[in-house]
Amino acid sequence: MSAEMPIGTLLDSSDTAYLRAPRFNRHTFWCGQSGSGKTYALGVVLEQVLLHTRLPIVVLDPNSDFVHLDTPRESAPEDAAAQLAARDIRILRPGSEGEDHLQVRFVDMDIRSRAAVLQLDPVLDAEEFNAMLRVGATFTKADDRRLGDWLESHDDPMFRRLALRLRNLGILEWDLWAWGGHDVTDVVNATPDATVLDLGGFDSAAQLQTAALAVLDRLWAQRHERTGRLVVIDEAHNLAAPDAGTPLARALTERIVQIAAEGRKYGIWLLLSTQRPSKLHPNVISQCDNLALLKMSSTRDLAELGQIFGFAPSELLDQSPTFRQGQALFAGGFASEPQLVQMGARLTREGGSDVPIGIR
Repeated sequence: MSAEMPIGTLLDSSDTAYLRAPRFNRHTFWCGQSGSGKTYALGVVLEQVLLHTRLPIVVLDPNSDFVHLDTPRESAPEDAAAQLAARDIRILRPGSEGEDHLQVRFVDMDIRSRAAVLQLDPVLDAEEFNAMLRVGATFTKADDRRLGDWLESHDDPMFRRLALRLRNLGILEWDLWAWGGHDVTDVVNATPDATVLDLGGFDSAAQLQTAALAVLDRLWAQRHERTGRLVVIDEAHNLAAPDAGTPLARALTERIVQIAAEGRKYGIWLLLSTQRPSKLHPNVISQCDNLALLKMSSTRDLAELGQIFGFAPSELLDQSPTFRQGQALFAGGFASEPQLVQMGARLTREGGSDVPIGIR
């Protein structure tokens, strides 16, 4: 396979358009308004990354758009379909059976993340926070009782207060918890070719955020291993908002900002996809060296992108409001030169769907 990945055709010549696979070792910003073909186009590129590289992909998928990345279309060319079918692609979902169940071990989470889940402040809630530190040292994965029961039966009154907090917040009822069993970070650590986290299957934003945070925390904790990964965050404005309103949302935003600022040197490369650049934390966007822009009618967003991505020619940015579905501007290190592209066909099935309107 070549390092040049075909993604469609150039608008000005109908020649094949390529992206440079080795230059995904930079953060990528991917944006387009609703109906622009943003998600479809991203699928085209992820398929090519799977075909052309050994770069493990981790997809945080809040809308279940990439849950069929392991299923080639019948219309896909036979050789490409066979290669994709041979890739190790794991789709983790809430409620699935066995190792495909998307779940997290609470006591293995970073201490600050556990505090965010429990809405604990290390100063204002100092005694409970300290108790949580001690829980991690004494509660074992092999314990066959659930955490709440274990805490409630403990002699330490602060442990019992933690149990009360867990029950009052409804956290113990989450389908997310592994209770000592196999969890999502075990799968990610095995470095399959792609791991898709179907975050859209959770009943609450808090569970979605906790699953995403657990994975990003683990990748950051193991950063010195320098295992290259492409971390795709779809609908990134919902996971890294500048005005995050809960402790959990703030912890997730802070981790994404940290990875954006420092992750590149450790081989943690972000691809952040969003409809509205103005809704994403500015310290994340400013760290991106690759730009994929589909149709965007907001003059405010286009002006902001022009200021951040000086390598994208203004005359090409200005064409974005006129793009048809599936047309995109690519600029930055992963494009040999700024180019306008009509995206090619998907090789795997799309996930997600619109809600249909019944016809009388």
